[in-house]
Amino acid sequence: MTFVEQLRRGQTLGEGPIAAWLMSRGNSVLPVYEKEIDTGKGPQLFTSKAGFAAPDLLTFNKARGPIFVEAKYKTVFTWYRSRNVWTTGIDLRHYDEYKRVAEETGLPVWLLFFHDRSTPDNKDLRWNCPLDSPTGLYGNCLSVLMHCESHRALPKDTQRLGHVGHGASGMVYWAEHSLVKLATKEDVLGAIDSGCPLPAYMSASCLPSGGSE
Repeated sequence: MTFVEQLRRGQTLGEGPIAAWLMSRGNSVLPVYEKEIDTGKGPQLFTSKAGFAAPDLLTFNKARGPIFVEAKYKTVFTWYRSRNVWTTGIDLRHYDEYKRVAEETGLPVWLLFFHDRSTPDNKDLRWNCPLDSPTGLYGNCLSVLMHCESHRALPKDTQRLGHVGHGASGMVYWAEHSLVKLATKEDVLGAIDSGCPLPAYMSASCLPSGGSE
């Protein structure tokens, strides 16, 4: 069974549509996250120093070489009322380890976020957020994102007074304007049968130079 057939049958994780979109733009995709289906554990990259959480996908393209991609399929952006911006984010521990993956391998790591719902969450509507949340595929290279974080959240602790936090290790968030909109929602959902050129945003210009990531 081909990977596309697995996508159609729902046998991959929620990141499948993002992988299909990447393939429709001339990339070959190694779905590292498939290990999670078999073992219940996330994939790791091992070095002589330590093991690090690995991004979901390793993509290959003759024009610009391999790139790691962490693919997040979410429903809706989160309204950050302190700055009045839409935000999205990832687990803080994984974020720190993806930076190590980029450092150890010398390969770019991209974070891609696919949001498919335009109706904001009720908890955000309470704070008078805009009535339409952005949809589509957003992302940027980790070497850029590490310099433009919106904010961080503490690890979740239900005993803490006030804000209880998010996630087991905390979260890191980016504002919508710090991300590049790579595709519309419709483009991503229709990507399995499409064939478009690779966006310039994921060209060789993303490759690190001089060993700095």
